[in-house]
Amino acid sequence: MTLSALAFAYARRRPLATILVVVLAALGVGIAVLTLILSGELDTRMRRDAEGVDLVVGAKGSPLQLVLAGVYHADVPPGNIPYAALAALRANPQVASAIPLALGDSVAGFRIVGTEPALVQHYGASLAQGTMFGAPMEAVIGSDVAKATGLAPGTSFEGTHGLAAGGGAHADHDYKVVGVLAPTGRVVDRLVLTPLQSVWDVHEGPHPRPVAGDRREVTMILLRYATPLAAATLAREINAQGALVAASPAVETARLFTVFGVGLGVVRAFAGVLVGASILLLFVALAQALEERRYDLAILRALGARARDLVFVLMAESVALALAGAALGVALGHLAAATIGAWLPAAAPLAGAAWRLTGDEGLVVVLAVAGGILAACWPAWRASRLDVAATLSDS
Repeated sequence: MTLSALAFAYARRRPLATILVVVLAALGVGIAVLTLILSGELDTRMRRDAEGVDLVVGAKGSPLQLVLAGVYHADVPPGNIPYAALAALRANPQVASAIPLALGDSVAGFRIVGTEPALVQHYGASLAQGTMFGAPMEAVIGSDVAKATGLAPGTSFEGTHGLAAGGGAHADHDYKVVGVLAPTGRVVDRLVLTPLQSVWDVHEGPHPRPVAGDRREVTMILLRYATPLAAATLAREINAQGALVAASPAVETARLFTVFGVGLGVVRAFAGVLVGASILLLFVALAQALEERRYDLAILRALGARARDLVFVLMAESVALALAGAALGVALGHLAAATIGAWLPAAAPLAGAAWRLTGDEGLVVVLAVAGGILAACWPAWRASRLDVAATLSDS
C-alpha cells in the first residue's frame, strides 16, 4: 500500500468525523463563493446599466432614490418635473444628450417607460422583431418582457397603475406592441418603451396641453456630459434650481455598494467562521486519531518508514479532506446561484453567471487547503517525534 492510499484508508476509518469536516468546509466555501458570484454579478450589471449616464435629473428628494428609479428601475421615483426642463437642459452647452423618462405604469410587473427612440440607442439595443415605436400607444418591449408575458408584435395589452403588478388597469388605453428588442444584458431587457405622448394620453387625456403655459411633466432626464468640465459644474448648476436635483449614478452606486458591502462582509465572516470551525474540527480529529494510530505508525517506522513518511500521511489526509470540502463548496456555491437565478425572475442573470468561475474563488480554495495544512502541522510533528520502542513495548 502506498503512503497516499494509507492516508485515504485512515480517513475512511472515521467516516462520521470525515463527513462532518468535509460538510463544514463545503458550507463555508459555498457561502463564500455565492457571495463572490452575487457581488460580482451585481457590480457588473450596475456598472453596465449606468454606463453612459453621467447625471439623472429629477424632482427634489433622495439622489439615491432618483438613481435607483431612473437608471436601475428598482425604486419608485420621488416625483415629476416640468417637461420644459428638457428643452432648457438640451440648450445647455455642457449637455451632450438628454433623454426624458416618464414613469408611473407597468404591465405584469414590468415598467412602462415613456421616452424617445434615443433611449434604445443609448443601451445599444437593436430590434429582434418588428419596428420602432413612432406613434402614441405603440410599444417596443424588452426581451425579458417578451419572454415572461408572451407579447409579440401585433398583440395589445393594458397598463396598470403603479410600478408593480396588481395595480388598477387603464382599461380604455390599450398599448399595441410593434417591436421586440434583442437581449442586451442591460436593464432595457426588462422595460416596455413607448412615446412620451402615450403616458400623457393615459394620465391626462388624448389631447396634449397647449404649448403656451405647458404643464406637461416627465419623471426624470438622463444626461451625458459634453465636456470634462461639466462634471465639476453641471450638477451644482442644476441643484441651484428650486425644482430640480441632479444625482450622479457613479456616486450613488458607490454609496449603495458601501451599504451592500456591510451585509456581504457579515456573510463572508460567517463563511469564514464555518471554514475555521471545519479546520478546528480537522485538527481535533487528527490529534485524536494520532493517539489511536500510534501503534500502527510505530510498526511503520519499525518496517523502515521514515519520520517524513508519517508526516506525509497525516498531511495528505488533512489536505485531501480540506480539498474535498473546498471542491464541494465551490460546486454548492455555483449551484445555489443557478437555483436563485432560476427561481427568482429579478435574479435571472445569476443563472448565466453561475457557471463562470472567478479568480477569487481560487483564493478561497487555496485558503481552505492552507487551513488543512495548518490543522495537520502539530499532529504531524508529534508523529515525527514518535518513540518507536516505547510505543511497541507499551502495546
